[in-house]
Amino acid sequence: MFFNVVEPTIAQSLLAERLPRILPSESIPLEQALDRLCSETITAPHSLPFFRRSTMDGYAVRAVDTHGASESLPTLLTVRGEVLMGQPTAIKLSVGETAVIHTGGELPPDADAVVRVEDTRQIMLDEVEVNQSVSSGENVIQVGEDIEKGQTVLEAGHQLRPQDLGGLAALGIQQLRVVRKPSVAIISTGDELVPYDQIPRPGQVRDINSLTLASMVTKVGAEPIAKGIIPDDLDLLSAVIGDSVEEADIVVISAGSSVSVRDATLKAMQRIPGCDVLFHGVAVKPGKPTVGAIANGRPVIGLPGNPVSAMNLFALLVIPTIKHLMGAKSVEKATVSASLARNVASAPGREDYISVRLESRDGEIWAEPVFGKSNLIYTLIHADGTIVIPADKSGLTRGEFVSVSLF
Repeated sequence: MFFNVVEPTIAQSLLAERLPRILPSESIPLEQALDRLCSETITAPHSLPFFRRSTMDGYAVRAVDTHGASESLPTLLTVRGEVLMGQPTAIKLSVGETAVIHTGGELPPDADAVVRVEDTRQIMLDEVEVNQSVSSGENVIQVGEDIEKGQTVLEAGHQLRPQDLGGLAALGIQQLRVVRKPSVAIISTGDELVPYDQIPRPGQVRDINSLTLASMVTKVGAEPIAKGIIPDDLDLLSAVIGDSVEEADIVVISAGSSVSVRDATLKAMQRIPGCDVLFHGVAVKPGKPTVGAIANGRPVIGLPGNPVSAMNLFALLVIPTIKHLMGAKSVEKATVSASLARNVASAPGREDYISVRLESRDGEIWAEPVFGKSNLIYTLIHADGTIVIPADKSGLTRGEFVSVSLF
């Protein structure tokens, strides 16, 4: 029988409270930083922009010279020259004078606004009519309007997106410190498993979990370490887990976590010196037969072999553990509200995770359950997300609004 079965939030806490707060940092070039996590707060080395810029093609003016201008009574201004792009301007404006300027150009020192070219009419090469008044600061980006010197750009724990890299490039930041990627050793167990590139004989199945779990590791920003397929040999499995604990930040074993005579994960964990088993069994479906332990200060998590169960518990336990080690900020998973398409029963006392497919019917979004046993990977392939039936409920009814966590 399982012992020390816990709720998923308790399992997460038991692991988190035994982990180091965050992994060491490393310095990398900006172009390699996509999806990495900042290990320290980044502040702006200078203001952006650092000169006043036009947001329009038009004419740089002293706003006071345009007051009262209209279609019926335009204001005539003298053109003193053209602001050249990419160069500081030496043009000085006096009363009644203007300068041609393009989007992104630097405003002359005496100008404080820009009139759009469509609000003007050129009379002569050096004269232009302005038929729309502007106020001071109109069509102008001021110094530091985007970000000011010393202002926080990104906080520690922020996962870097393409726009973040663009913002750092605009500030000339070439190197930055990020959290080292956690390494996750992935071990698949079972005499019946063969690599997915081989043709299985009767009684054998292709190893799904090594690839799917490694993909989940990569997607969350960590580094998978493939340990291959280990047969149902307690001595060999213990040795591989022991080596993995020394090599990786997290060790994940799929299959062998249940209670049959051939399930050896728990026994193999217990052979690791100093290994402390925190729980054996998580009150969820699918995925109850899951083992969590700490060995050598590293989390060791034994997942069920069934692909759906393995992926479900990987998302519940391993991904939060990875993010904890990275110091990542907690971000809510993308969800969609939908109406449940049919009744779904559940057993009280555990959380049930149901795969659903989203369908649009008469302008409304419906969540159609995709039922299947936990060893059928295509129940996930045909689904768009999952819903959770809380442990204190015996099911959900058709038409009830549910929150769908998207894959």
